[in-house]
Amino acid sequence: MAIQTVTTHPIPGQRPGTSGLRKKVTTFSQPHYLENFIQSVFYTLGDCSGKTLVLGGDGRYHNRAAIQTILRMAAAHGYAQVLVGQGGILSTPAVSCVIRKRQASGGIILSASHNPGGPDGDFGVKYNIAAGGPAPESVTEAIFHHTETITQYRISDAADIDIDTLGASQIENMRVEVIDSVADYAELMARLFDFDAIRALFAGGFTMRFDGMHAVSGPYAKAIIEGMLGAPAGTVINAVPLEDFGGHHPDPNPVNAAELIALMAAADAPDFGAASDGDGDRNMIVGRKFDVTPSDSLAVLAANATVAPGYRDGLKGIARSMPTSRAADRVAEALGIQCHETPTGWKFFGTLLDAGMATLCGEESYGTGSDHIREKDGVWAVLFWLNLLAASGKGVEQIVTEHWARFGRHYYSRHDYEAIETEAARLLMADLRIKLPALAGTVLNAHTVDFADDFSYTDPVDGSTVQQQGVRIVMKDGSRIVYRLSGTGTEGATLRVYLELFEPDPTQHQRPTQQALASLIAAAESVASIAMHTGRATPTVIT
Repeated sequence: MAIQTVTTHPIPGQRPGTSGLRKKVTTFSQPHYLENFIQSVFYTLGDCSGKTLVLGGDGRYHNRAAIQTILRMAAAHGYAQVLVGQGGILSTPAVSCVIRKRQASGGIILSASHNPGGPDGDFGVKYNIAAGGPAPESVTEAIFHHTETITQYRISDAADIDIDTLGASQIENMRVEVIDSVADYAELMARLFDFDAIRALFAGGFTMRFDGMHAVSGPYAKAIIEGMLGAPAGTVINAVPLEDFGGHHPDPNPVNAAELIALMAAADAPDFGAASDGDGDRNMIVGRKFDVTPSDSLAVLAANATVAPGYRDGLKGIARSMPTSRAADRVAEALGIQCHETPTGWKFFGTLLDAGMATLCGEESYGTGSDHIREKDGVWAVLFWLNLLAASGKGVEQIVTEHWARFGRHYYSRHDYEAIETEAARLLMADLRIKLPALAGTVLNAHTVDFADDFSYTDPVDGSTVQQQGVRIVMKDGSRIVYRLSGTGTEGATLRVYLELFEPDPTQHQRPTQQALASLIAAAESVASIAMHTGRATPTVIT
């Protein structure tokens, strides 16, 4: 074995987005592409001598090859130890858990989250810091600047190592330990939730389906739900991670998890349904013929948090991304705690969690989590719901409708226009920003505009500021329209339009969501001229 210095040159387009660098597999497979980015990470981190790195991914295509490359590069940069998930598998929440438990200096996650996989699919790389959360913007920008000036990278010429067998091996002077992908995470879940009560729930005949979507959460759900909690075999479906996710889109929403939605709508539906995404950090909660929105899920868990042992002392605060509905705000007000509104991206919750200013966090894109780690966590959310179901003796629909009766219902939907022409998307947002000053006081389909702005955020802990995080049109009746370009796609641009209508009257809580939001949907199209800019008469996906 020997350490080599390889000459390279900058490759355009390696700026990390909301959750790391995401590109097509064919892009990442180009000579030097992955190596350039990883070298830029190591340049940003500085001296890595003697440190421990956590490494794993969601098992998608190119995961195993990328792990071998990163191991050889880590050895060339002086790491003392790398902890690798068995088979290269570590969910995003598990990486955060292992970093924190093993006091590692950070971790590299190989995933494009909910994006499709396979040879023609997507791949991604994200660096997490020692606190366990995604690298802040100051770090990701430094990485990007290194990609623009890179001239060489260092790598060992060692052969590939066995990542399927638990145990330790060596590359150069670096120890590589293949760890159980589930054990540390499962131990943490057992401390947070009342596993005895959940075992009793299943023992009493409670039925459930957890759809692993052939993604990374399958092994975690099998080990915990079927193994530790005693749910019958077959409770977890699509449990084996596949490199192409079985040809499906591993995004846990009613469109892409259609198999689970159909199952939960059947006459013989289980009591409870749930799904998680590609890298295990998102969740969908479903009752019998009843879908729970992520915004409502966050609010319900916050209102009932003390049923779980890990949250018995109550919440320090709640944090939600700006596009997420304001249902959690009403819970926070009732609890006498603060609800923080942040930009989209889990990294913005990190400083609040570290400072003890928030306990539960959530994003409308099916992401919920807490201060137990520094990532959103799909399996954690499902276990929290199981704990609530066991403690209350109620079903999903009853819990949610009783929550609406107490706090009011926030009708909510997201309309996605995917893979639209990038320049068209940019012009749409630019035109919207020009219109903002004139919108206050105008009437949009019977909704009077209170204010309209381009959301900016100043972190209350470190004082950092970010601009242009989404255009908000907020009505005097509490309704909202939000426009935002997503940073998680790999081709074109995705325009997300978020629609929210607050309804305090319980007699009006059973209307179909799109019907309740019809006036806001029409207003959103009219104000932004979506069809004119994008050429799309309808959204690609409605959730």
